[in-house]
Amino acid sequence: MSIHTLPVRLLLNVGHSIDHMFLLIFATAVTSITLEFGFASWVDLMPYSVGAFVLFGLGSLPSGRLGDLWGRRNMMIIFFIGIGCAAILVAFTNNAWQMAAALALLGLFASIYHPVGIPMLVQQVSNPGLTIGINGLAGNLGIATAALITGFFVKWFGWRYAFAVPGLLSIVLGFLFMYVCPKESQSPSKKSKKSAISVPPALLAHLFMVMTAVAVTSSLIFNFTTNGNFQLLSDRFIGLIEDPATLGAMLAIIYTIASFAQVVVGNLIDRLPMKKLQLWIAIIQVPLLVFAAYTDGWWLFVSLLAVMIFVFGAIPFTDAMIVRYVDDRLRSRVTGMRLTVSFGISSLAVWLLGPLVKDIGFVYLIWLMVVIALIKVLAICTLPSEEDFHVIS
Repeated sequence: MSIHTLPVRLLLNVGHSIDHMFLLIFATAVTSITLEFGFASWVDLMPYSVGAFVLFGLGSLPSGRLGDLWGRRNMMIIFFIGIGCAAILVAFTNNAWQMAAALALLGLFASIYHPVGIPMLVQQVSNPGLTIGINGLAGNLGIATAALITGFFVKWFGWRYAFAVPGLLSIVLGFLFMYVCPKESQSPSKKSKKSAISVPPALLAHLFMVMTAVAVTSSLIFNFTTNGNFQLLSDRFIGLIEDPATLGAMLAIIYTIASFAQVVVGNLIDRLPMKKLQLWIAIIQVPLLVFAAYTDGWWLFVSLLAVMIFVFGAIPFTDAMIVRYVDDRLRSRVTGMRLTVSFGISSLAVWLLGPLVKDIGFVYLIWLMVVIALIKVLAICTLPSEEDFHVIS
């Protein structure tokens, strides 16, 4: 039995969905948790979630190494069951520090997916860009699901159910993955087949540095938006819509539509020069963010949708570069190193989000994202051209 059977590929994509979903349940439910834990405002509780995103980054390095050396199937089983158990633990917390510790554990298990699940999914596929795009769609549908189900559970059952019910589902998926995914005959690091692309060491080091810089800036914008969008909608729709379930549904619509950008971009990556495509997607983010800074009501909804289309559309590039230029025997480790740096730094966005909104407001926070987007554009300009690489004959 192959790992490329439909059930295995489906579960790998579902894994990406629940990975992002669990990381963003707290951001959607934070207002309700704030009231129960006795905080004056959500901005004071938000920094307690930073541990989840720090370990989401730092855990990627050992996760990637274990994926290459021990086996990706084993690590994915641990991912499904571990993140489910951690989510249930979050549901039983009673104060901010318990919440911080449980969320940090959840982030540690969440760190497994990207350096393990994506390299497993793209092994020996002929269209890696499209495969990554579809996987990205699945991940972002998880973000939409977080907004939708959390708003629903908060309104009808309480925030604890928003963690506990998906946690139980993830554990079930872990045992299902164990059943349908065949055991690996050997770990990826022991395979003899080499990549079809030859990359000189100096050029690979330069590529890795630029790729990491692009990933850091992309992750900062991603974390600022996905963790702050619910509160931004709540702030800009006062007097129009204030029901958390309705706001969550609106955000889910934005994320669902924007998620399809990854499929389009993934398909284009297989057909067009990657550097030019990535550069234009980064440039377009700048005026869209400026527009979003000064809109409210339904115009904010439209501008936020446009912003998220290009934020999500930028996601497939880094993984596509790793698939194209890095040997499969090393992909989990290279991905893990890249994620450790980019997610580790971008976790600052989660820690700073509450204090920044409290001190300077959403307008200046969005302008900060504009500056980050411009830095990203400059970094992409320094990427090596594809002519610098050559195919092994």
